[in-house]
Amino acid sequence: MNIQKVAVIGCGFVGASAAFSLLHKGLFSEMVLIDANHKKAEGEAMDLSHGRPFVHRMKIYAGTYDDISDCALIIITAGANQKPGETRLDLVHKNVAIFKSIIPEITKRNFEGILMVVANPVDILTYAALKISGYPKERVFGSGTVLDSARFRYLLSEHLNVDSRSVHAYIIGEHGDSELAVWSGANVAGIDINDFCELRGHYSHEESMQRIYETVRDSAYEIIERKGATYYGVGMAVSRIAEGIVRDEHSVLSVCSLMEGEYGLNDVCISVPTIVSQKGAEQVLEIPLNDIEKEKLKKSAEELHKVLEGLDL
Repeated sequence: MNIQKVAVIGCGFVGASAAFSLLHKGLFSEMVLIDANHKKAEGEAMDLSHGRPFVHRMKIYAGTYDDISDCALIIITAGANQKPGETRLDLVHKNVAIFKSIIPEITKRNFEGILMVVANPVDILTYAALKISGYPKERVFGSGTVLDSARFRYLLSEHLNVDSRSVHAYIIGEHGDSELAVWSGANVAGIDINDFCELRGHYSHEESMQRIYETVRDSAYEIIERKGATYYGVGMAVSRIAEGIVRDEHSVLSVCSLMEGEYGLNDVCISVPTIVSQKGAEQVLEIPLNDIEKEKLKKSAEELHKVLEGLDL
């Protein structure tokens, strides 16, 4: 396995944005792009390669599944796009069918690296990839609510006029309409979020909390309505996760992985804070939740279970 080799399957807006962000990170020395439309993959590889003199040396090319066996990481963004008025869960049957054609192509190549699912609905497709591949659970995980958590931190930073990197807060659960904000654990520099709000002159906590949460939850819909798709933010989220893997950082990120009793949940892939390293989703962390948050997480998992029951996996 070549720790400096990555494959991106799916060269639409998200796949191309992830590849662009990975090029800037300088994590890999080789990147293979795969798409059902091979010419599209060739065009993206050419376009990215032309900018190489400005960044890091990387071999970038359009390839086939035969090029993936020695990859350390495969990123799957392939799938139908979310359209205006469509939820992520509406995509499920189309994209599960696509995964049933992609995953066997990976497994027959003796791939031993990590599989990161980015396509939506990411929780369902991560579960599908895990079941179809038969890989160990730590090697198959989704980008989950890493982007949602970043949106949350950004909005809090704007509200409080403080650097977003100093805000510590998570969105967990489904990457979708039933996701929840962990307000009980949100803080800035170890100061409880409500206390910090008051330090900055904000006292209408309930009103602000609801507004910020709804803005996070509905961000994708708002962006899709305006420009047709979301891709830059998730592209950067993908490269951040990849960084945690390649550099073996043991970073805590809210990726989506299989629950086996954590938070009282079983047989569902859902996003919670997780230690990410070269092993993949190395360890799920059970962070403290209040009773309301526990109930919301349970309901989010139930929504995903309903969808899984209707699938042939």
